[in-house]
Amino acid sequence: MKILGIDPGTQIAGFGMIEKTGSKIVAIEYGFIKAGKNYTFPQRLQIIHHKIMDIISKHQPDQMAIEEVFYSKNVKSAIRIGEGRGIVFLCAASANIPITEYAATVIKKAVVGNGNAHKEQVQEMVKIILDLPEIPEPRDAADALAIAICHSHNLRY
Repeated sequence: MKILGIDPGTQIAGFGMIEKTGSKIVAIEYGFIKAGKNYTFPQRLQIIHHKIMDIISKHQPDQMAIEEVFYSKNVKSAIRIGEGRGIVFLCAASANIPITEYAATVIKKAVVGNGNAHKEQVQEMVKIILDLPEIPEPRDAADALAIAICHSHNLRY
């Protein structure tokens, strides 16, 4: 089963594609989508949409997973993140791929065994679980892989 994990963002969004066969999980591709400040907000959303659709077209994931909305003191930032998440949901719906949301604490617990784990612990465990030579960079890619790993642990066949 192929799973695409997305760490949503509107300037940088991480993605991680894994494949689970039995109990073995392998990283297929991971990285980030950069839609920096030199683009208008609608252009950033368009870049994210096109890149995610390219990844979907290339790898044909069976499922997608995304981090749930987190609460922020900056309302404008939270709204922007929500708009970026909407693009991810649109991509999943356009490709008829089921998508599941996970809270950050659930992702950390699935990957590290502790819902209050630090980012560095999550990154190190992603490296170990996927038998990667180094921690995936940037952090957004490691987070996206962690989201995909979490979903793979929660699948019911």
